[in-house]
Amino acid sequence: MLSVELHTHSSLSYDGRDPVELILEQAEAVGLDAIAVTDHDEIDASLEAAELAPEYGLVGIPGMEISSKAGHVLGLGLKEAVPPGLSFESTLEAIHAQGGLAVIPHPFQEARHGVMARISREQLARGDAIEVYNSRLFTGRANRQAERYARSRELPMTAGSDAHISEMVGQAVTRVDADERSADAILAAIADGRTTVEGKRTPWRISVQQFAGGVTRRLNRVLSILR
Repeated sequence: MLSVELHTHSSLSYDGRDPVELILEQAEAVGLDAIAVTDHDEIDASLEAAELAPEYGLVGIPGMEISSKAGHVLGLGLKEAVPPGLSFESTLEAIHAQGGLAVIPHPFQEARHGVMARISREQLARGDAIEVYNSRLFTGRANRQAERYARSRELPMTAGSDAHISEMVGQAVTRVDADERSADAILAAIADGRTTVEGKRTPWRISVQQFAGGVTRRLNRVLSILR
């Protein structure tokens, strides 16, 4: 079983803080086997991380967190960026056109761009896998809803730290029963449902820091555009 982190953000995300090198160092330090950097509507840092990952003893999985019209979708195994602003269905199609895997993160956390605010349960089932444990939880209710839904539909399940600072990488991991230690084998195993999930809550103080940092960085970007 491989220990895989499928949901992290680098400084290329408007709300991320650290460069990919720090993220990879943390992943190596906590004993992960593989990692995907999934920046918001950006892929360059993820492609860089995937290239650098073997230097840290890791398998790198290129991907991104895409802002569809319905909410966030993780595209894993991508070669190039999927544009934001597409419909939920078109976003899935764009991911699949690259041979990628569409994982639906925090679907029931509507305040954090979870897709269930704008799509039906039937549409949600079109995802390749459901993130049933997101480390940035409040009460845990949304995670439990996601797990119940995935089990009822017999959909593959994943976990993710949703880390926006390097210290939180590895808070939630997906254990993957892959045939070999490669990105393709890991994604194939996830699609087959050969996963288990485990994780722990991101500490409240870290969640507050991540939120505040994201607001500050977004404001700075807006101000730089207006200047």
